[in-house]
Amino acid sequence: MSTELTAAQLSAYDGSDASKPIYVAIRGKVYDVSAGRGFYGPGGDYAVFAGREASRALAKMSKDTADVSGDLAGLSDKELGVLADWEKKFLAKYPVVGRLA
Repeated sequence: MSTELTAAQLSAYDGSDASKPIYVAIRGKVYDVSAGRGFYGPGGDYAVFAGREASRALAKMSKDTADVSGDLAGLSDKELGVLADWEKKFLAKYPVVGRLA
């Protein structure tokens, strides 16, 4: 995992350009979720996460854009457990392609 992306670079992989993969970051790991384009691409149920660090939103089970960040401050143990479950699902389903700088 040698590729490092800034948040600005990550935002270019939000599904708006069909020729590029779709990336979602969780706890700083960047996943290629292109296989789930129907979910993460424009108009998809999880499009709000595409091209962004989504840890807080996943932990809170929220699709509110205000929650789509890597800020884990103030999350409960239960929410951190939910995030850990999401991480396991992503690791099993999508390749890790890099890390947030």
